[in-house]
Amino acid sequence: MKKLIMIFMLVIFAGVLTACGASGNEEGQASNEKETTSKEKKVLVMGTSADYPPFEFVQTSQGEDIIGFDIDLANAIAEKLDYEIEIKDIDFSGLIPALQSNKIDFVLSSMTPTEERKENVDFSQIYYEANHMIVSPTESNIGKIEELEGKTVGVQLASIQADKAEEIKENVDITIESRNRIPELVQEMKAGRFDAAIIEDTVAKGYLDKNEDLTGFVIENAEEAGTAAAFPKNSELVEEFDQAITELKESGELEEMIKKWFDSEESQ
Repeated sequence: MKKLIMIFMLVIFAGVLTACGASGNEEGQASNEKETTSKEKKVLVMGTSADYPPFEFVQTSQGEDIIGFDIDLANAIAEKLDYEIEIKDIDFSGLIPALQSNKIDFVLSSMTPTEERKENVDFSQIYYEANHMIVSPTESNIGKIEELEGKTVGVQLASIQADKAEEIKENVDITIESRNRIPELVQEMKAGRFDAAIIEDTVAKGYLDKNEDLTGFVIENAEEAGTAAAFPKNSELVEEFDQAITELKESGELEEMIKKWFDSEESQ
């Protein structure tokens, strides 16, 4: 009887040890899982207005993904900084408010760092420069700013082109109308409701190539409108993005992206 009791106790003790070992393994496994999770790349939420080819747009014939120069640039920066990017399509006028309310981490949407915008957000260094273009129906024969007298001119809401229109209005009597998206400006011209629109030249080129009934000219002596990434005030990302953009410039990768999107059929 004593032998049986001893054997029974040994069996129970062995079972307890086995259970403890299993528990330890589970804890170790959980610890490893946590460590793996902590090593996953941080996700940055990027805001953009996907109506601005070749910077950011959706080419429906190829799918629903947002593509373009700014998207390639964002992915290249993220790869250098070891981030993942999640993209949100937001009307251009809503991008800065989204930054201010921390709904997004940064903006890459061909945004010009004007003094007014700098009061509300911080910017990276300039990564691309372009000019303003007056676009109009070919039959209108508008070939210079003075010929906008008495005309209705469309601009994208909250864009640098809207500021340019206000500047023109100081010397030429024009009516300024705003729309959220560039395609809306084009449609308004085609419908005869706008006499002209002010659009960034690299973006306008794509529309002119597709629409023979539209023409345009670059505003003479216009200052180049540089574009930069935007961030909430005092964001640590500014310095990181500046470093990555500098590296992309020095390596020639940024120039390759520019050639891809502005000198090829992909930009159309």
